[in-house]
This record gives sequence, C-alpha cells and structure tokens, in this order.
Amino acid sequence: MTSAGEAAGAEGAGAPVPPPVAAIASGYAFTGPALDLGALLWDGRCRPDVPVRVPLSVLNRHGLVAGATGTGKTKTLQLLAEQLSAQGVPVFLADVKGDLSGIARPAPGGEQVRARAEQVGQRWTAAGFPAEFLALGGLGHGVPVRATVTSFGPVLLAKVLRLNQTQEQSLGLIFHYADTKGLELIDLKDLRAVVAFLTSDQGRAELRGIGGLSTATAGVILRSLSAFEAQGMADFFGEPEFDTADLLRTAPDGRGVVSVLELPAVQEKPLLFSTFLMWLLADLFHDLPEIGDADKPKLVFFFDEAHLLFDDASKAFLDSITQTVRLIRSKGVGVFFVTQTPKDVPSDVLAQLGSRVQHALRAFTPEDEKALKATVRTFPKSPYDLAELLTGLGTGEAVVTVLSESGAPTPVAATRLRAPESLMGPVDPAELDAAVRASALHGRYAQAVDRESAYEKLRAAPTPAPAPGPAPTPAAGSERAAHDEEPSLVEQVVSSGMFKSLARSVGTQLGREITRSLFGTARRRR
Repeated sequence: MTSAGEAAGAEGAGAPVPPPVAAIASGYAFTGPALDLGALLWDGRCRPDVPVRVPLSVLNRHGLVAGATGTGKTKTLQLLAEQLSAQGVPVFLADVKGDLSGIARPAPGGEQVRARAEQVGQRWTAAGFPAEFLALGGLGHGVPVRATVTSFGPVLLAKVLRLNQTQEQSLGLIFHYADTKGLELIDLKDLRAVVAFLTSDQGRAELRGIGGLSTATAGVILRSLSAFEAQGMADFFGEPEFDTADLLRTAPDGRGVVSVLELPAVQEKPLLFSTFLMWLLADLFHDLPEIGDADKPKLVFFFDEAHLLFDDASKAFLDSITQTVRLIRSKGVGVFFVTQTPKDVPSDVLAQLGSRVQHALRAFTPEDEKALKATVRTFPKSPYDLAELLTGLGTGEAVVTVLSESGAPTPVAATRLRAPESLMGPVDPAELDAAVRASALHGRYAQAVDRESAYEKLRAAPTPAPAPGPAPTPAAGSERAAHDEEPSLVEQVVSSGMFKSLARSVGTQLGREITRSLFGTARRRR
C-alpha cells in the first residue's frame, strides 16, 4: 500500500471495486442524518464515491480526536462544529490556540480549498456560523465565565490547588460545614475566612462531631489559596456565575450556537483551564434531565488538551470523570476529548469513546514507537497496515472508526477530511470585541458583583475582647505571613461566640438545599 499522503485521484469510472473498499462503503452507508467527515483513502487514492460519515444520533456516545501537533486536529473540530450547528445542535469549543473564532465568519476560499473539495466530492460553500465568545474570568475578549467557590466544589478546587488526598478530604469537610450553615462561598476570601474560623477554638468545637480539621492541614490549604491568588487566579471565582444552560442555545434560524471559550490568555495555567472545563461539564451533568437516546444530542462538548485533565489526577478524581462521561450521554451531551494519542486518556474513559478520528503520529523516538503501537491496538482489525498508515498520513487526513446507527463499530477507514466552510483562523480582535459587546450575554456577565457572603458576615460581627492566655501560634509560612492584617481580623471575628450564633442562624434552610454531584459541584436552583 502506498502512503496515504501521496497525490490522490479518484478511481476511473467502471473500475472494479476492491472487496475491502466495498466493505468499508457498506459500513458507512447510513440512512439517517449524519456528519460528513470526508472521503475514503485506499491504496494512496482518494475515493469521493465512498464518503466517510458519522451518524448524528450516536454523537452523544462521545469521541476522540487525536494526532501529533500540526496534523489538523483543530480543523477537524471546526469541521464537526460547523455541521453540528447546521443540524441545530449547540456546540462548545475550548479554543486553546485562539484560532477558532473564525467559525463565525465565512472562509475566503482559494485554490487549496477548491482542490480539497474536488478530491473528496464536497460541494463547498463559504459560510459563517452563530457563535458566542467566552473568556475565563474575563481574561481575553469574550464574555466572562466565572464560578462561585461553592458551586466549583472541593474535588475540583483540590485539584487546582494541588492538594493531596488528606488535604482534599479536609477541604471537603470545610465545604460540608459551609453548606450546612448556609454560608455562601462566593469567592476565595470567603473560603479563607471560613477556614480561619474552623481552626479557631470555637470552630474546632463545631467540627468535633464530624472529624475536625488539623491546624497543619488548614495552614497548607490557606497557603495554597494565597499562592493561587498571587498568580492572578482569583478573578475566575465570583459572581455573576456562568449558567451552563447558556451553552444550549440555538439561533433564530434554528442553527446551534457555537460557544467558543477563548483560552490563550490562560495558556500558562493549563491545570486551571482544564479543571474549569470539567466544572462546566459536571455542572451540565448536575442540572440536565435524563432524556435517554435521542435523534440528535442536546450539546456536543469538545474538550481540548484533554491530557491536562488526567495528569496527576487522583483515583477518586479519575473515577468521577469516568462516571460523569458514562452517565452524561443519557442527558444528551456528547463529549469529544482532543489530545495527541489515545494513551493520554485513561482506558476506562477511552472505552466509552465511540467515535475515533486519529490524525498522523510521529515515530522519532522509542517513546513515540510505544505510543504508535498502543494507538494501533485501540482500533478494530482492518486490512490497513495501521502502523505504516498512521505515520504516513498527510495534514487533514485521519484514520476513522465510529459507531453505526445500530451501535456497532464501523470499519476502519483512512479518510481525507473535508474543508471547513468558515474562516480557518482568528477574526480581527476589534471585530471580536464588537461581537462580544453585542452579545445578549454581555449585560448579564460582564460586570463582576461582590455581594454579601461569608467574608462580609464575618467583618460585620463585632470583634470580641481578647481572651486570656497566649494566642495560638500559626504554622510557619501560613497565610498570616502573606496577609498580616486581614487574616488576623478575620480570625478574631470568627473566634467569637457571636459569629458562632450567626453561623447557626443564617440560611440554614438554604444550606439544606445544596446538593453535590460526583465532583462535589453544586448549584442552587434558579
């Protein structure tokens, strides 16, 4: 078999169809609505008469888009997002490199695009798609996306803060206390205030019946919070909190809205943005009703740089991801993980990804060779020499297998992918800013709000008279060293009996309404 990246031409009219080609063509002959991925590559030739497609009805069964840097993964995301939008399905895209905003504008075309369309039998028409531009914490051009600390929950926050298992459990205890007392943790200073209280004399008494919180562990949590804030990450937490229901919208013409989360401004904080993406997904899981199998998904969520989510993850965290992915399909949400090789994704998660689009891999090192062999083993048996094929694919070519309408895997198909119809690159920043200001979401989320929450309630309480005896000595390097005045004031206030009474009386019924999902995320019903 010659390299799939060689110059291709269609088989001549009337030429005999090789049996493997006929079998592949039969495997992709779906009767219902489907997304067109491209045309079959066989023996170095492109077969526009054998389209490679994925049924719309199986896209809630998740997928994987993988490949080495520069092989065309981003354009594959764009191609899928365009067709989903055209079918009325909302899409979420994590734009790590900042070049997906062009989906809102028609592509200019050109000779290369026309040549690709002719090779794969595509009727190419320039088109833009309805898009909403978002930015984490307002760092970037998009509508700000924030979460309250209460909603983000202890499991995801522990990962962001790089806490170990014991510290994560202690953080969960802190959240449990705040939940039951109706103390809203809107931003990070609220959490710091509650931690300070729970390490005071009266706070320790509050927790004695449910496990307690050691001073050393509290000191680690406080120091981690201080370091987190010092890196400029406090803006991601607060209000107004982003409502993930806004990801499920359609445009007036019936096309799905493509929500593009701009991430270039936080590229150097990969742990933060990958965990924030998981919060969005967990929040959808928490709020959406069960719908079972449907004709098309309610949302398709593309999780770019997915390996960052799994790096250094605890077993409990991985178990939660696995269960979320397994169960969210029945709520109509499809998740596509985007990374370099399948081995970046844990096997329990990989087993649930029904659609695979694998771009080229490189085999320059022994480690690359191991990754290549591992990738080949994830595909069904096929007449291709997959190890040779995967290293010979050109840009915009991929090895594909999806689920058929009956749920069975389709034959492996080397595919030359179609060309996106929207702009393959970023739009002008001024144009992007204008689109954001014109957004219906801008007025709801643009301006941060700092309403009364746990911290303000502590500051409002009177400071008690000093208690006799020596004051407790904080752990070396604790948050008191970083914030000399504010923590000491909070600790004085929260150690008072008046605060103890206040904590018991405020919002107890509200606290009972908080329920937490697999990741400990929470949302009070609006």
